[in-house]
Amino acid sequence: MVEVVQQPVAPAEEQTGPRPPLLELTWTDPITGKRGFLVIDRLVRGVCSGGLRMREGCTLAEVRGLARGMTAKEALNYDPAARYLPLGGAKGGIDCSPYDPESRAVLRRYLQAVRPYLERSWTTGEDLGLRQDTLDEVVAEVGLRSSIQAVFPLLDDEPAAIQRLADAFAVKVDGISLDELVGGAGVAQAALTAMAELNLPQDGARVVIQGFGSMGGATARFLAEAGLRVVGIADVHGTIANPEGLDVERLLLTRDPFGAIDRTQLRPTDQELPREAWLTLDTEVLVPAAVSYCVNTANHSRVAARLIVEAANMPVTPEAEAPLAARGVVVIPDFVANSATNSWWWWTLFGDINPNAPESFTKVRTQMRHLVTQILTRSRTTGELPRTAATAMTTENLTAIEARFG
Repeated sequence: MVEVVQQPVAPAEEQTGPRPPLLELTWTDPITGKRGFLVIDRLVRGVCSGGLRMREGCTLAEVRGLARGMTAKEALNYDPAARYLPLGGAKGGIDCSPYDPESRAVLRRYLQAVRPYLERSWTTGEDLGLRQDTLDEVVAEVGLRSSIQAVFPLLDDEPAAIQRLADAFAVKVDGISLDELVGGAGVAQAALTAMAELNLPQDGARVVIQGFGSMGGATARFLAEAGLRVVGIADVHGTIANPEGLDVERLLLTRDPFGAIDRTQLRPTDQELPREAWLTLDTEVLVPAAVSYCVNTANHSRVAARLIVEAANMPVTPEAEAPLAARGVVVIPDFVANSATNSWWWWTLFGDINPNAPESFTKVRTQMRHLVTQILTRSRTTGELPRTAATAMTTENLTAIEARFG
Protein backbone atom coordinates (compact mmCIF):
# COMPACT_ATOMS: atom_id res chain seq x y z
CA MET A 1 0.00 0.00 0.00
CA VAL A 2 1.23 3.48 -0.87
CA GLU A 3 0.06 6.69 0.79
CA VAL A 4 1.00 9.90 -1.01
CA VAL A 5 0.79 13.42 0.39
CA GLN A 6 1.36 16.34 -1.98
CA GLN A 7 1.98 19.61 -0.17
CA PRO A 8 0.68 22.90 -1.54
CA VAL A 9 3.58 25.35 -1.83
CA ALA A 10 2.85 28.93 -0.88
CA PRO A 11 4.34 31.82 -2.88
CA ALA A 12 7.78 32.83 -1.60
CA GLU A 13 6.50 36.07 -0.11
CA GLU A 14 3.96 34.16 2.00
CA GLN A 15 6.37 31.60 3.42
CA THR A 16 7.26 32.06 7.09
CA GLY A 17 9.39 28.90 7.60
CA PRO A 18 11.07 26.17 5.59
CA ARG A 19 9.17 25.38 2.43
CA PRO A 20 7.24 22.10 2.87
CA PRO A 21 8.26 19.11 0.74
CA LEU A 22 6.64 18.82 -2.65
CA LEU A 23 5.66 15.18 -2.03
CA GLU A 24 5.78 12.64 0.78
CA LEU A 25 5.11 8.95 0.19
CA THR A 26 4.73 6.16 2.75
CA TRP A 27 4.77 2.56 1.52
CA THR A 28 3.82 -0.52 3.54
CA ASP A 29 5.28 -3.85 2.42
CA PRO A 30 2.35 -6.26 1.90
CA ILE A 31 4.47 -9.25 2.96
CA THR A 32 6.38 -8.11 6.06
CA GLY A 33 4.54 -4.94 7.04
CA LYS A 34 7.81 -2.98 6.95
CA ARG A 35 7.54 0.60 5.82
CA GLY A 36 9.39 2.65 3.28
CA PHE A 37 9.37 6.35 2.51
CA LEU A 38 10.07 8.74 -0.34
CA VAL A 39 10.22 12.50 0.10
CA ILE A 40 10.68 14.84 -2.85
CA ASP A 41 11.66 18.18 -1.37
CA ARG A 42 11.65 19.99 -4.70
CA LEU A 43 12.13 19.44 -8.43
CA VAL A 44 14.47 21.39 -10.69
CA ARG A 45 13.95 20.84 -14.42
CA GLY A 46 11.50 18.12 -13.37
CA VAL A 47 14.14 15.98 -11.63
CA CYS A 48 15.38 15.44 -8.09
CA SER A 49 18.36 13.62 -6.55
CA GLY A 50 18.88 11.76 -3.29
CA GLY A 51 20.05 8.38 -2.04
CA LEU A 52 18.10 5.47 -0.61
CA ARG A 53 18.97 4.30 2.90
CA MET A 54 18.02 1.07 4.62
CA ARG A 55 18.10 0.87 8.38
CA GLU A 56 15.93 -0.41 11.17
CA GLY A 57 14.10 2.51 12.75
CA CYS A 58 14.10 4.77 9.71
CA THR A 59 11.23 7.29 9.86
CA LEU A 60 9.39 9.66 7.56
CA ALA A 61 10.65 12.64 9.59
CA GLU A 62 14.23 11.45 9.10
CA VAL A 63 13.76 11.08 5.34
CA ARG A 64 12.11 14.51 5.18
CA GLY A 65 15.14 16.12 6.79
CA LEU A 66 17.50 14.23 4.51
CA ALA A 67 15.56 15.35 1.43
CA ARG A 68 15.85 18.97 2.52
CA GLY A 69 19.57 18.42 2.97
CA MET A 70 19.83 17.09 -0.59
CA THR A 71 18.25 20.28 -1.91
CA ALA A 72 20.95 22.18 -0.03
CA LYS A 73 23.75 19.96 -1.40
CA GLU A 74 22.58 20.44 -4.96
CA ALA A 75 22.21 24.19 -4.56
CA LEU A 76 25.46 24.76 -2.69
CA ASN A 77 27.49 23.28 -5.57
CA TYR A 78 25.74 25.37 -8.22
CA ASP A 79 28.11 26.71 -10.88
CA PRO A 80 26.25 28.54 -13.65
CA ALA A 81 29.16 27.93 -16.04
CA ALA A 82 29.25 24.15 -15.52
CA ARG A 83 27.61 21.45 -17.62
CA TYR A 84 26.15 19.94 -14.43
CA LEU A 85 23.35 22.16 -13.22
CA PRO A 86 21.51 21.40 -9.97
CA LEU A 87 18.62 19.03 -9.55
CA GLY A 88 16.03 19.16 -6.78
CA GLY A 89 16.46 17.32 -3.49
CA ALA A 90 14.86 14.01 -2.47
CA LYS A 91 15.51 10.99 -0.28
CA GLY A 92 14.27 7.45 0.15
CA GLY A 93 14.31 5.29 3.26
CA ILE A 94 13.27 1.79 4.26
CA ASP A 95 12.69 0.78 7.88
CA CYS A 96 14.52 -2.53 7.63
CA SER A 97 17.93 -3.72 8.79
CA PRO A 98 20.30 -4.51 5.91
CA TYR A 99 21.22 -7.65 7.87
CA ASP A 100 17.60 -8.88 7.77
CA PRO A 101 17.34 -12.00 5.55
CA GLU A 102 14.27 -10.41 3.93
CA SER A 103 16.00 -7.08 3.19
CA ARG A 104 16.66 -7.71 -0.49
CA ALA A 105 13.09 -8.84 -1.13
CA VAL A 106 11.77 -5.80 0.76
CA LEU A 107 14.03 -3.56 -1.32
CA ARG A 108 12.72 -5.14 -4.53
CA ARG A 109 9.08 -4.59 -3.57
CA TYR A 110 9.81 -1.01 -2.49
CA LEU A 111 11.46 -0.23 -5.84
CA GLN A 112 8.53 -1.76 -7.68
CA ALA A 113 6.16 0.47 -5.70
CA VAL A 114 8.06 3.70 -6.39
CA ARG A 115 8.95 2.78 -9.98
CA PRO A 116 6.94 5.64 -11.56
CA TYR A 117 9.06 8.17 -9.66
CA LEU A 118 12.33 6.43 -10.57
CA GLU A 119 11.32 6.40 -14.22
CA ARG A 120 10.49 10.09 -14.47
CA SER A 121 11.70 12.24 -11.57
CA TRP A 122 13.79 10.64 -8.79
CA THR A 123 17.45 9.70 -9.25
CA THR A 124 18.93 7.70 -6.40
CA GLY A 125 22.03 5.85 -5.24
CA GLU A 126 23.53 4.08 -2.26
CA ASP A 127 23.18 5.42 1.25
CA LEU A 128 23.41 4.09 4.79
CA GLY A 129 22.81 0.32 4.81
CA LEU A 130 22.59 -0.05 1.03
CA ARG A 131 25.48 -0.58 -1.35
CA GLN A 132 25.39 0.68 -4.92
CA ASP A 133 26.09 -2.74 -6.43
CA THR A 134 23.11 -4.21 -4.56
CA LEU A 135 20.89 -1.33 -5.63
CA ASP A 136 21.99 -1.71 -9.27
CA GLU A 137 21.24 -5.45 -9.23
CA VAL A 138 17.74 -5.01 -7.79
CA VAL A 139 16.96 -2.06 -10.07
CA ALA A 140 17.72 -4.35 -13.02
CA GLU A 141 15.58 -7.11 -11.52
CA VAL A 142 12.51 -4.85 -11.49
CA GLY A 143 13.10 -3.86 -15.12
CA LEU A 144 14.54 -0.36 -14.76
CA ARG A 145 17.48 0.83 -16.85
CA SER A 146 19.26 2.60 -14.02
CA SER A 147 18.67 4.14 -10.59
CA ILE A 148 19.39 7.53 -12.22
CA GLN A 149 17.47 7.10 -15.46
CA ALA A 150 15.20 10.06 -14.67
CA VAL A 151 18.08 12.41 -15.45
CA PHE A 152 18.85 10.90 -18.86
CA PRO A 153 16.53 13.28 -20.80
CA LEU A 154 18.63 16.22 -19.53
CA LEU A 155 21.84 14.86 -21.09
CA ASP A 156 23.22 16.22 -24.38
CA ASP A 157 24.71 12.87 -25.40
CA GLU A 158 23.10 10.10 -23.35
CA PRO A 159 25.21 7.13 -24.55
CA ALA A 160 28.49 9.01 -24.00
CA ALA A 161 27.39 10.23 -20.57
CA ILE A 162 26.31 6.77 -19.42
CA GLN A 163 29.61 5.33 -20.64
CA ARG A 164 31.56 8.00 -18.74
CA LEU A 165 29.84 7.07 -15.50
CA ALA A 166 30.30 3.34 -16.13
CA ASP A 167 34.00 3.94 -16.82
CA ALA A 168 34.31 5.93 -13.58
CA PHE A 169 32.68 3.18 -11.55
CA ALA A 170 35.15 0.68 -13.04
CA VAL A 171 38.18 2.63 -11.77
CA LYS A 172 40.02 1.07 -8.81
CA VAL A 173 42.42 2.89 -6.52
CA ASP A 174 44.57 0.49 -4.50
CA GLY A 175 41.89 -2.15 -4.82
CA ILE A 176 38.98 0.10 -3.80
CA SER A 177 36.40 1.45 -6.26
CA LEU A 178 36.68 5.15 -7.07
CA ASP A 179 33.00 5.71 -6.29
CA GLU A 180 33.63 4.48 -2.72
CA LEU A 181 36.47 6.97 -2.26
CA VAL A 182 35.34 10.33 -3.63
CA GLY A 183 32.90 11.09 -0.81
CA GLY A 184 35.50 10.40 1.86
CA ALA A 185 38.06 12.44 -0.07
CA GLY A 186 35.65 15.37 0.19
CA VAL A 187 35.05 14.88 3.91
CA ALA A 188 38.79 14.60 4.55
CA GLN A 189 39.44 17.77 2.58
CA ALA A 190 36.70 19.55 4.51
CA ALA A 191 38.43 18.53 7.74
CA LEU A 192 41.88 19.58 6.53
CA THR A 193 40.63 22.92 5.25
CA ALA A 194 38.77 23.61 8.49
CA MET A 195 41.85 22.70 10.53
CA ALA A 196 43.91 25.21 8.54
CA GLU A 197 41.25 27.90 8.99
CA LEU A 198 41.11 27.19 12.74
CA ASN A 199 44.92 27.05 13.09
CA LEU A 200 44.82 23.45 14.30
CA PRO A 201 48.13 21.65 13.65
CA GLN A 202 47.63 18.84 11.13
CA ASP A 203 50.65 16.57 11.55
CA GLY A 204 49.89 13.89 14.12
CA ALA A 205 46.48 15.31 14.99
CA ARG A 206 44.05 12.70 16.27
CA VAL A 207 40.81 11.77 14.54
CA VAL A 208 37.93 9.50 15.61
CA ILE A 209 35.45 8.19 13.07
CA GLN A 210 32.03 6.73 13.76
CA GLY A 211 31.10 4.42 10.90
CA PHE A 212 33.45 2.52 8.60
CA GLY A 213 31.39 2.05 5.45
CA SER A 214 32.16 3.77 2.15
CA MET A 215 32.16 7.30 3.58
CA GLY A 216 33.80 6.66 6.95
CA GLY A 217 36.35 4.22 5.55
CA ALA A 218 37.49 6.53 2.76
CA THR A 219 37.64 9.50 5.15
CA ALA A 220 39.88 7.48 7.46
CA ARG A 221 42.15 6.55 4.57
CA PHE A 222 42.66 10.11 3.31
CA LEU A 223 43.14 11.64 6.75
CA ALA A 224 45.72 8.97 7.60
CA GLU A 225 47.50 9.70 4.31
CA ALA A 226 47.54 13.39 5.28
CA GLY A 227 49.42 12.61 8.48
CA LEU A 228 46.59 12.47 11.02
CA ARG A 229 46.37 9.59 13.49
CA VAL A 230 43.09 7.68 13.31
CA VAL A 231 42.89 6.73 16.99
CA GLY A 232 39.32 5.41 17.05
CA ILE A 233 36.80 3.80 14.71
CA ALA A 234 33.30 2.74 15.72
CA ASP A 235 31.22 0.19 13.84
CA VAL A 236 28.04 -1.73 14.60
CA HIS A 237 29.91 -4.05 16.97
CA GLY A 238 31.77 -1.49 19.09
CA THR A 239 34.70 0.92 19.08
CA ILE A 240 38.28 0.06 18.15
CA ALA A 241 40.91 2.40 19.60
CA ASN A 242 44.65 2.89 19.67
CA PRO A 243 46.20 6.19 20.86
CA GLU A 244 49.19 5.59 18.58
CA GLY A 245 46.94 5.17 15.54
CA LEU A 246 45.06 2.27 13.94
CA ASP A 247 46.21 0.41 10.82
CA VAL A 248 43.56 1.95 8.57
CA GLU A 249 44.59 0.20 5.34
CA ARG A 250 44.52 -3.25 6.92
CA LEU A 251 41.08 -2.62 8.44
CA LEU A 252 39.73 -1.20 5.17
CA LEU A 253 40.66 -4.24 3.15
CA THR A 254 39.20 -6.71 5.67
CA ARG A 255 35.88 -5.04 6.63
CA ASP A 256 32.57 -6.56 5.55
CA PRO A 257 30.23 -4.95 2.94
CA PHE A 258 28.48 -2.92 5.66
CA GLY A 259 31.67 -1.55 7.20
CA ALA A 260 32.01 -3.96 10.13
CA ILE A 261 35.62 -4.50 11.22
CA ASP A 262 37.05 -8.01 11.34
CA ARG A 263 38.29 -8.24 14.94
CA THR A 264 40.77 -10.98 14.00
CA GLN A 265 42.73 -8.31 12.10
CA LEU A 266 43.39 -6.17 15.20
CA ARG A 267 46.88 -5.79 16.55
CA PRO A 268 47.71 -6.64 20.20
CA THR A 269 47.86 -2.93 21.09
CA ASP A 270 44.42 -2.17 19.60
CA GLN A 271 41.66 -1.87 22.20
CA GLU A 272 38.05 -3.06 21.92
CA LEU A 273 35.70 -0.64 23.66
CA PRO A 274 31.92 -0.22 23.93
CA ARG A 275 30.20 1.23 20.89
CA GLU A 276 29.40 4.58 22.56
CA ALA A 277 33.07 5.13 23.53
CA TRP A 278 33.82 6.81 20.18
CA LEU A 279 32.24 10.02 21.43
CA THR A 280 34.55 10.54 24.40
CA LEU A 281 37.96 9.50 23.03
CA ASP A 282 40.60 12.23 23.21
CA THR A 283 40.79 13.69 19.71
CA GLU A 284 41.07 16.92 17.77
CA VAL A 285 38.69 15.88 14.97
CA LEU A 286 35.47 13.88 15.26
CA VAL A 287 33.83 12.49 12.12
CA PRO A 288 30.32 11.02 12.57
CA ALA A 289 29.95 8.94 9.40
CA ALA A 290 27.08 6.58 10.16
CA VAL A 291 23.72 7.36 11.77
CA SER A 292 21.71 10.54 12.22
CA TYR A 293 21.12 12.32 15.55
CA CYS A 294 24.08 10.62 17.28
CA VAL A 295 25.38 13.84 18.89
CA ASN A 296 22.46 15.21 20.86
CA THR A 297 21.35 16.92 24.06
CA ALA A 298 22.06 13.78 26.08
CA ASN A 299 25.71 13.45 25.12
CA HIS A 300 27.13 16.63 23.55
CA SER A 301 28.89 17.61 26.79
CA ARG A 302 31.05 14.47 26.46
CA VAL A 303 32.53 15.52 23.10
CA ALA A 304 36.25 16.21 23.51
CA ALA A 305 37.00 17.25 19.92
CA ARG A 306 37.67 20.77 18.69
CA LEU A 307 36.20 20.10 15.25
CA ILE A 308 33.25 17.94 14.12
CA VAL A 309 32.97 17.18 10.42
CA GLU A 310 29.59 15.69 9.51
CA ALA A 311 30.17 12.83 7.07
CA ALA A 312 26.80 11.29 7.99
CA ASN A 313 23.52 13.06 7.33
CA MET A 314 22.17 15.06 10.29
CA PRO A 315 24.43 13.53 12.99
CA VAL A 316 24.49 16.63 15.24
CA THR A 317 21.08 17.82 16.38
CA PRO A 318 20.33 21.57 16.33
CA GLU A 319 19.80 21.48 20.10
CA ALA A 320 23.34 20.15 20.56
CA GLU A 321 25.09 22.43 18.09
CA ALA A 322 24.60 25.70 20.00
CA PRO A 323 26.13 24.47 23.28
CA LEU A 324 28.95 22.85 21.33
CA ALA A 325 29.68 26.19 19.69
CA ALA A 326 29.63 27.88 23.09
CA ARG A 327 32.48 25.53 24.08
CA GLY A 328 34.40 26.41 20.94
CA VAL A 329 33.56 23.24 19.01
CA VAL A 330 33.16 23.99 15.29
CA VAL A 331 30.76 21.85 13.24
CA ILE A 332 31.13 21.59 9.46
CA PRO A 333 27.58 20.70 8.35
CA ASP A 334 26.70 17.57 6.43
CA PHE A 335 25.35 19.25 3.32
CA VAL A 336 28.77 20.81 2.87
CA ALA A 337 31.19 18.10 4.04
CA ASN A 338 29.55 15.07 2.42
CA SER A 339 28.26 16.70 -0.76
CA ALA A 340 31.10 15.43 -2.95
CA THR A 341 29.59 11.97 -3.55
CA ASN A 342 26.44 13.45 -5.04
CA SER A 343 28.25 16.08 -7.07
CA TRP A 344 30.89 13.66 -8.38
CA TRP A 345 28.18 11.53 -10.00
CA TRP A 346 26.85 14.55 -11.87
CA TRP A 347 30.23 16.13 -12.69
CA THR A 348 31.15 12.84 -14.34
CA LEU A 349 27.81 12.14 -16.02
CA PHE A 350 27.44 15.63 -17.48
CA GLY A 351 31.10 15.80 -18.56
CA ASP A 352 32.64 18.39 -16.26
CA ILE A 353 35.36 15.84 -15.42
CA ASN A 354 36.71 12.75 -17.13
CA PRO A 355 36.23 9.28 -15.57
CA ASN A 356 39.57 8.91 -13.82
CA ALA A 357 40.90 9.23 -10.29
CA PRO A 358 43.21 12.26 -10.69
CA GLU A 359 40.52 14.53 -12.15
CA SER A 360 37.93 13.25 -9.69
CA PHE A 361 40.06 13.90 -6.60
CA THR A 362 41.28 17.28 -7.90
CA LYS A 363 37.72 18.46 -8.56
CA VAL A 364 36.41 17.21 -5.21
CA ARG A 365 39.25 18.71 -3.19
CA THR A 366 39.22 22.04 -5.03
CA GLN A 367 35.47 22.44 -4.54
CA MET A 368 35.63 21.45 -0.87
CA ARG A 369 38.47 23.88 -0.11
CA HIS A 370 36.44 26.63 -1.77
CA LEU A 371 33.21 25.87 0.08
CA VAL A 372 34.69 25.39 3.57
CA THR A 373 36.91 28.46 3.29
CA GLN A 374 33.93 30.55 2.15
CA ILE A 375 31.70 29.28 4.93
CA LEU A 376 34.20 29.71 7.77
CA THR A 377 35.19 33.16 6.50
CA ARG A 378 31.56 34.20 6.46
CA SER A 379 31.03 32.65 9.90
CA ARG A 380 33.94 34.64 11.37
CA THR A 381 32.73 37.85 9.76
CA THR A 382 29.11 37.58 10.89
CA GLY A 383 29.56 35.65 14.14
CA GLU A 384 27.01 33.06 13.02
CA LEU A 385 27.40 29.29 13.11
CA PRO A 386 29.04 27.67 10.07
CA ARG A 387 25.73 25.90 9.41
CA THR A 388 23.92 29.24 9.35
CA ALA A 389 26.52 30.67 6.99
CA ALA A 390 26.24 27.64 4.69
CA THR A 391 22.44 27.83 4.76
CA ALA A 392 22.58 31.49 3.75
CA MET A 393 24.83 30.62 0.80
CA THR A 394 22.43 27.82 -0.15
CA THR A 395 19.47 30.21 -0.06
CA GLU A 396 21.29 32.65 -2.33
CA ASN A 397 22.04 29.89 -4.82
CA LEU A 398 18.46 28.60 -4.70
CA THR A 399 17.23 32.06 -5.57
CA ALA A 400 19.56 32.11 -8.59
CA ILE A 401 18.50 28.61 -9.61
CA GLU A 402 14.79 29.45 -9.37
CA ALA A 403 15.34 32.61 -11.40
CA ARG A 404 17.03 30.52 -14.10
CA PHE A 405 14.80 27.45 -14.17
CA GLY A 406 11.62 28.53 -12.46
